[in-house]
Amino acid sequence: MSEHIFKLPDLGEGTVESEIGEWFIKVGEFVEEETIVSTMMTDKAAVELASPISGTVVKLAGEPGDIVAVGAALVVFETDGAAAAVAEKKVEEQKSKPKPVRAAEPVATATADDESRGRVITSPAVRRRAKEAGIDLGLVPGSGPGGRIQRKDFDNFLKSQAMGIAVAQAATPSTDVKEIKVIGLRRIIAERMTKAKQEIPHFAYVEEIDITELEALRKHLNSRRNDATERLTLLPFLGLALIRAIKEFPQCNSTYDKDRNVLLQHAAVHMGVATQTPDGLKVPVVRHAEMRDIDGLAAEIRRVTQAARDNSATKSELTGGTITITSLGKLGGIASTPVINLPEVGIIGVNRAVERPMVFNGQIAVRLMMNLSSSFDHRFVDGYDAAAMIQRIREMLEHPATIFLTD
Repeated sequence: MSEHIFKLPDLGEGTVESEIGEWFIKVGEFVEEETIVSTMMTDKAAVELASPISGTVVKLAGEPGDIVAVGAALVVFETDGAAAAVAEKKVEEQKSKPKPVRAAEPVATATADDESRGRVITSPAVRRRAKEAGIDLGLVPGSGPGGRIQRKDFDNFLKSQAMGIAVAQAATPSTDVKEIKVIGLRRIIAERMTKAKQEIPHFAYVEEIDITELEALRKHLNSRRNDATERLTLLPFLGLALIRAIKEFPQCNSTYDKDRNVLLQHAAVHMGVATQTPDGLKVPVVRHAEMRDIDGLAAEIRRVTQAARDNSATKSELTGGTITITSLGKLGGIASTPVINLPEVGIIGVNRAVERPMVFNGQIAVRLMMNLSSSFDHRFVDGYDAAAMIQRIREMLEHPATIFLTD
């Protein structure tokens, strides 16, 4: 007998390490060649890895959430010498040519019923088992990050069905505490938010805006569109106003290179759009937003945000922003204090629009009002300049024809 060490392969795009997402094997278990052994999580996606050899598992690299470097031991197998030699030969052969690694789809459905219940987060291995067993994954409680259904969750569900135990039981008082390990994208978000709040002295500024005329224009433009998917939201209007305002306040369209202690002031506007996804918050980027008209900007916002949600966004589409806009939609609240997306120096948030009685032209009138909540890096953007830029945006949104004026 001999040992074979399965090392973490290069998962592409310059990845030097990866996080253990889920194990599908355990120490002492005999594993056949090509069996899925684990899911490894990169900044972009989850990747399933298959065993290159048949053998007994002797050691695993760690627990879910632990970081493993590329080239480090992931799984140690005990196997016979001949099988180990074959596996080593395969490894050497693969070094001379790229071998695609099958990416796990973190969001998928097993049956048509799943679609009606929403998106199910799990691995292809669990999906295959669910399909074979005729199980609706929408009924399986997930204990992983973001409600991800792990193998143990599916196994427990099958056991409960075999024993005739209903998964949903009558509510009774409970003192149970569920431990949820912070891993994957949620860990990255936590680290970035902590770093942003620790390093950046945020200057927050909230302004009230009368968007009655803007909303009338938006509805008028949408009435001429037969395709509902091409209808305009408020975001592209805000984006155009922001682009015009940046020409007067270029210091707000900057990124800070901490290592070189250099502020990079960008001529191009690469606009980040904070997007809530099943995996957590992502910020896809609309590149060269300053080159787009209202329809082009709206279309690109739709494209990159959808790509972020379905995990098809490329690395370049999730990096390189120079300033970000964010919106909670109908949950926008009265005001918020958005956290700056490092290494940018500014972010503008859209709050909920509500009708309120206001004094308009000396008369009480019902107007559609909305707040813009913004945060700026006070090291590089003075409070006066931040407020002045938001006031400029307010002026354009309240008189929307000015958004479209050429210089």
